[in-house]
Amino acid sequence: MPRTTRRPESRAASPRGDPVSFLAHARVALPPPRLGAATLRDALRRRRTTREIRDRKLPQQLLSNLLWAACGVNRRRGPFGYPGVTAASASDSQEIDLYVALEDGVYRFDPRRHRLLPVASGDLRPLAIGRGQRDMATSAPVQIIYVADVHRLTHTAGFQEPGLHDPEVQKSYYYVDTGLIAANVYLFAAAHGLACWFHNCDRVALTPRLKLRDEQRVLFAQTVGYPVP
Repeated sequence: MPRTTRRPESRAASPRGDPVSFLAHARVALPPPRLGAATLRDALRRRRTTREIRDRKLPQQLLSNLLWAACGVNRRRGPFGYPGVTAASASDSQEIDLYVALEDGVYRFDPRRHRLLPVASGDLRPLAIGRGQRDMATSAPVQIIYVADVHRLTHTAGFQEPGLHDPEVQKSYYYVDTGLIAANVYLFAAAHGLACWFHNCDRVALTPRLKLRDEQRVLFAQTVGYPVP
């Protein structure tokens, strides 16, 4: 059973330039992820929130590694027959999408094919910062916007828990599942000398700009980039 209905995608190919730049109606194939040799102990020791972030762009390979660590496919066959990813989710619904706001546009990360799908052109990074904090990190290279797709909770191929149809229980699931992905991002950033900050965003302004369906919810955002020396 499909988890959700996807909008048609363009067939146009895009160059694997470095760094990523927005191309209208084009998909960006990311290079295969290559993770470094930092240990979990090192990452846990270095994990912290850093709000002072440079505007220097991330190389495409580093962005690829970051998104794979967040919720990339780490096994072809996980629970219930679907590919498994690096972050757990309620009944393996995998209901959290990552929208990646870069200087030239916003993309949705497709973990199964490890690529970026274009969503909106233009610099929407300031909207990924809450209105009360717009003076901070709006020029950081990467803003990850967390979007929950409630349809995947109610149509999961996993265990059919009654709570998956209860709006209040749904909230608890997608908030926890977002936190699990955000923790992966924090650990990756710590292991690779990057700055990272999890925060609120302008949900009202982002929802129409990201062309979301009624079943989708903008939740939070996370800024990633190089720390200010």
